[in-house]
Amino acid sequence: MVSVTLADADAARTGLIERVEAAFSSADARFSRYRPDSELSRVVTGELALLDASEELTVTYAEAIEWRGRTDGAFSPHRPDGSIDLDGIVKSAAMRTVGELLDREGCHDWSLVVGGDQLVRGSGPDGLPWITGIVDPADRAALLCSIAVRAPRRAVASSGSAERGDHIWTVGLVPEFVQVTVVADDIVTADVLATAIVAGGAATLDAACERWPIDVLTVDRAGELRATSGFRAALATP
Repeated sequence: MVSVTLADADAARTGLIERVEAAFSSADARFSRYRPDSELSRVVTGELALLDASEELTVTYAEAIEWRGRTDGAFSPHRPDGSIDLDGIVKSAAMRTVGELLDREGCHDWSLVVGGDQLVRGSGPDGLPWITGIVDPADRAALLCSIAVRAPRRAVASSGSAERGDHIWTVGLVPEFVQVTVVADDIVTADVLATAIVAGGAATLDAACERWPIDVLTVDRAGELRATSGFRAALATP
């Protein structure tokens, strides 16, 4: 599910929403592991050699490989069987592309939400900071909290097992965290590090907080919450 909120003057721009839709449709057609006709599926099956793939695919793969090194292997663009899986980065990369599109169009105040992750620019329709809710992994109809999203940390991404089950390959046998939310300056960093922290546990959490300017909220299997001071400072009052 993709949701775009624009200021009234921006919303009237001819064809803008259609171009946003086209950008996400293009990413799905290229990177989906669930569509047998996608470019990535053809690479995985061997129908298309990686060296013959499009620049968009190879550049994204190279970026994912770089993140693997930067996270000491906690994030990986490969499944345990060695096949390429870029699901950990393609959504946020598409969000980054659409955010750049909105900026080029001169949109000053916008919010882009894709699958619960959010990227914003400026302020909300009321002139106040954009507010995003963090869902409770134990009750998908409830929120743990809400935070104000302000520049420069204008990207929020969550990862974990509560929504889709244990779909992240972890360093240990049992994931330590059931949900991790990362607030960062850009959406790819937020998304990749949220996944990496779920995969790597507390050690990756500590390393990520040392290496990147991020704020983090984690929920472990006992339901205990851990939040950085910056995350606590961003909590929105009811």
